[in-house]
Amino acid sequence: MTRPTADRVHLVILVIWIAGFLSGTASHVLDLIAGGADTYGEFPTALRVFWLSLTVLDPLTALLLLLRKRAGIILGLIVILADIAVNWTVFFTIGGNPLFGVVNQTLFAVFLLATAPALWRWFRSAKSRAVGHCGSGPRLAR
Repeated sequence: MTRPTADRVHLVILVIWIAGFLSGTASHVLDLIAGGADTYGEFPTALRVFWLSLTVLDPLTALLLLLRKRAGIILGLIVILADIAVNWTVFFTIGGNPLFGVVNQTLFAVFLLATAPALWRWFRSAKSRAVGHCGSGPRLAR
């Protein structure tokens, strides 16, 4: 794959990552607007705190990804894996989470896990190009 084509593919991957976390942000913010202080009130306190924390963690992840920081990849994976673990547990034990939502989050997690290595390498190569360590192609030993 040529560098411009590869960069476009990586950019599409990055946009999907960011869109997913911004979608999560919007979902939690809308829940807060609709439910106010009692958002998720029917659930135990620990779940409420976790879901409310996503109102901060999701946009932070999106911002780090936008800035092409590898910390965004790590945080994104931690957030989505914790989120699906919590949501599937709630789905099977307490109820109240729609199947559609947990399945979509799981598919998003699979996409993130599958594309994280490529994004990781792309962030590294973009940083190298930005500081002049990697010209128009790979460095060769001389």
